Amino acid sequence: MKNVLRTAGLVLGMILFISNSAFAQSENNKDRKKPPTFEQLLEKMDANEDGKLSQKEVKGPLKDHFAEVDANEDGFITEEELKKAPRPKGKGKSNND
Repeated sequence: MKNVLRTAGLVLGMILFISNSAFAQSENNKDRKKPPTFEQLLEKMDANEDGKLSQKEVKGPLKDHFAEVDANEDGFITEEELKKAPRPKGKGKSNND
């Protein structure tokens, strides 16, 4: 009888642990950081306040992918170009996702 109770307690503990882990993962997905809006990027990076972002002004991943985002190749990123830009793939996602 003791073995049955011990086994039942162990199984119950494992179930609680697994369900708690799954809940924590779903909560983390809700907390993911959203990409900044164009207005937020302008506030941070538009040094000459012309309403566009030049390659000299941008930083981070946007600088690394400037040519891909600058669709008309005029040397500036506009709000429209940013909206149409390809979205970066998430970490750990395959190309089939």
